[in-house]
Amino acid sequence: MSRTLIFALAVSAAAGAAPAFAQTGEPLGGPAIPGICLISQQAVLVNAKVGVAVTARLQQLVATAQAEVDKERAPIDASIKAFQAGQAKMTPAAAQKEQASLQARLQAIQAKADGRSRQIEATRAKALQRVDQDAQPVIAQVYKAHGCGLLVDRNVVLGGNMSGDITADVVKGLDAKVQTIAFDLEPASPAK
Repeated sequence: MSRTLIFALAVSAAAGAAPAFAQTGEPLGGPAIPGICLISQQAVLVNAKVGVAVTARLQQLVATAQAEVDKERAPIDASIKAFQAGQAKMTPAAAQKEQASLQARLQAIQAKADGRSRQIEATRAKALQRVDQDAQPVIAQVYKAHGCGLLVDRNVVLGGNMSGDITADVVKGLDAKVQTIAFDLEPASPAK
């Protein structure tokens, strides 16, 4: 009947999708290619202290929004149960009127839940953008320090020598720069 606020954080698991070859236990290996560096932005977000803080804060906001929707939904659920129990004793016109009233109340709470979902998504996007802004200079610094000439997302690499992975150094640098950011729920935006 009603959808719960469903919120999948972008920063789910550090490993993300492991390359198919790595899953078989037979790494391809090969020689290190000078100047080619790898990074997992997802792993940076999951492992950096600021990413952990952002994830925790987003989970807080989701829980608060869900509790708010649940609190408003509880009386509607009670009214639905009462209607279902007494519907047989009602005239068809009264039952139809009550059903329409309940449907309107459900639609209102669903609209509110959808609005909160949009707010949380906008909040998530803004918070991750702030983290990205803090991470970019760190990535550039580590890139230069490692003598990189090309930076590749390691989550799209099927196999090879992964010795050029700079993810851990970026996490260390980001941790030294920022450990948390403060943010609240973004204002409601119109439905798309």
